[in-house]
Order: sequence, then C-alpha cells, then structure tokens
Amino acid sequence: MYPNAPLIKRQGEVDAWDNSEFREAVRVTGKKQVIVGGITTDVCTAFLSLSLRAEGYSVYANVEASGTTTELIRDVSNSRMQAAGVQLVTLFSIVCDLMRDWRRTPGALQVIPWLDQYYPVYGVLARGHAAAVTNGTLTPGTEGLI
Repeated sequence: MYPNAPLIKRQGEVDAWDNSEFREAVRVTGKKQVIVGGITTDVCTAFLSLSLRAEGYSVYANVEASGTTTELIRDVSNSRMQAAGVQLVTLFSIVCDLMRDWRRTPGALQVIPWLDQYYPVYGVLARGHAAAVTNGTLTPGTEGLI
C-alpha cells in the first residue's frame, strides 16, 4: 500500500519507540496522529501506543491488527491503552475515517476494491447494495450512497 515507506529493522527492542531509527522515521513525517497495530496486543501494540501517547501523539490502535493468547490479556491490554487515551478502532473505521466521503477521491471507486481484498465481507455488502440500485429494489432515500 505504501511502497516507499521505510522498513525499520529493529535490533531487539521490544517497544518500537525505543529504536532511534523508528522514532526518527515517525517524527520526520510531521504527523501527530498515528495508527498502530502489532503482533501481540499486550506488548507490541500496547507498548508502542503508550510510548507514543507519552510523547503527545494521538494514537489509534487497530484492535483487529494484533492478537494475544486469552480474552483476559486482550481486555486488560485494551483497557490499559484506553486509560492512557489511546483510541481503539477497527480496520473499517480507520478506512472510513481516512476516506471521509464515498463520493470523494479516494472514495467508493478506490476503496471498495481495496475492501474486497482486505475486508471481503464489506465488498459483498457493497456489491449487494449496487445490485439493489441496478435492479430497482433499493430502499427509497438511499440512492445516493454509491
């Protein structure tokens, strides 16, 4: 998706923020809002999210982009991040928040094929809606959605 984004190879740091090359790569973007995901919720996602919050960043942790071994660990980790001001979000909410309007670019024409690949259930829903528009079974008032 971002072929020119730098790949930072850490040398063993558990918290990515402890790696100076990673910190600098984030800082040079000039962005103050960061979307985070990791291998494990309780370590990779939580540690980086908490470090970013301590540095003043707005952090959005994609709860679908990491996992852990038990529901208890997931819940405790998510509660810990929320208490620090991290926003817990989903892939679809991130996509829609960045897109903002189906009519713009990127909009439906660019996003729905991406969703087909990475979030197929929504692609099915969108095609079902398009079929309803095409065959005239659309609920009145929803014509402008696609």
